[in-house]
Amino acid sequence: MMRGYVNQNYEAMLSLVVRNGDKLKSITAVIDTGFTGFLSLPIATIRELELSWSYRDRATLGDGSEVLFDIYDGMVIWGGQYREIEINAAETEPLIGMSLLRGYRLQVDTVKGGLVTISELPIAV
Repeated sequence: MMRGYVNQNYEAMLSLVVRNGDKLKSITAVIDTGFTGFLSLPIATIRELELSWSYRDRATLGDGSEVLFDIYDGMVIWGGQYREIEINAAETEPLIGMSLLRGYRLQVDTVKGGLVTISELPIAV
């Protein structure tokens, strides 16, 4: 089980570690259920970790506008295990998306300082 917290803006937050080879970086990210990708990181963090560029993809934002994102290959510690994922480069705060949450239960106590828990479902779909 992974645990996070609800910040003063009522955003569900979770800390995780991103890895590339021997480079590790701890980040705190907002859980964004409207983001279908795995994880987004600022380009400065992607450069610091020297992540490998994979491809460019088009996405539709919440306001309906379309943008291009560069996608990088990376690894996170998720549920106590290393997991290979795609990381979107975006000049926003780091975001955890629904692809990373697939097969997990997300529970949020929506009060300032509330508990966020992420636990693996008994049968991942």
